[in-house]
Amino acid sequence: MSPRETGDRPSSVKSSERTLKILETLAESQQRRSLSELARTLEVPKSSLHAILRTMRDRGWVDTDPSGTLFGLGVRALYVGTAYVDSDDVVAVTAETLDWLAAQLDETVHLGRLDGTDVVYLAKRESNHQLRMFSAVGRRLPAYTTALGKAVLAELPEESLTDHLPETLTALTPRTLADLDTLRRDLERTRRRGYAVDDQENTDGLGCIAVTLPSDGPPQDAISCSVPTVRLKREQRAVIARHLLEARERIAQRPRPSGSDAPDAGGQGIPR
Repeated sequence: MSPRETGDRPSSVKSSERTLKILETLAESQQRRSLSELARTLEVPKSSLHAILRTMRDRGWVDTDPSGTLFGLGVRALYVGTAYVDSDDVVAVTAETLDWLAAQLDETVHLGRLDGTDVVYLAKRESNHQLRMFSAVGRRLPAYTTALGKAVLAELPEESLTDHLPETLTALTPRTLADLDTLRRDLERTRRRGYAVDDQENTDGLGCIAVTLPSDGPPQDAISCSVPTVRLKREQRAVIARHLLEARERIAQRPRPSGSDAPDAGGQGIPR
């Protein structure tokens, strides 16, 4: 019988799924992983996994240590990640405004996107201060612990909120909102004032303010300004919030990228 008749997935589909899971697992790892570790994590036989890893290594998607026994992402993964950012409409539309925002505030500015339960940095502008946050484009953080994430979560329909929260809200710092009721109240405050605040909820000593970006579809993107708490006084927070709201309006009025097929919405949103 064919795979369709037996209800089994074709081997090519199974192999593709395993390849993607390997990439995702290696991307989440802080260090290289052994064949045994990967086989245990992915629940894949070592023999099958080794064959896939060998092909991925030959194509540059996976790299190994000198012994050939520990596996990590290869340079082709960087190529694809960079291509994603380079071709993203929102990154292009917001670039000039992010430059303006960073020049006005001289603090670290980010563009982030909600992806599952995480927020991912898509663009960054550095502060000139010696004391500033460390981050990198592509880094993922739990959405509920960040101003970027909370800005987007606050705009989601109530019925879809839990789809973007992990089963357990883990406290990353003593200030993390790790209780669902407390988080819901904070999201309500975010909706009322128009911007989200992260008060050392992801990283001790770091505060952040963020606003969502206008969109033709469900909200996904936000921009933020991150500041060490030694510089983030009440007056400075108000200045940052005002500039972020102005930046949002600037972005809403930016022309769409050339070649966009999305219908014009009168400058009210970014095509998704």
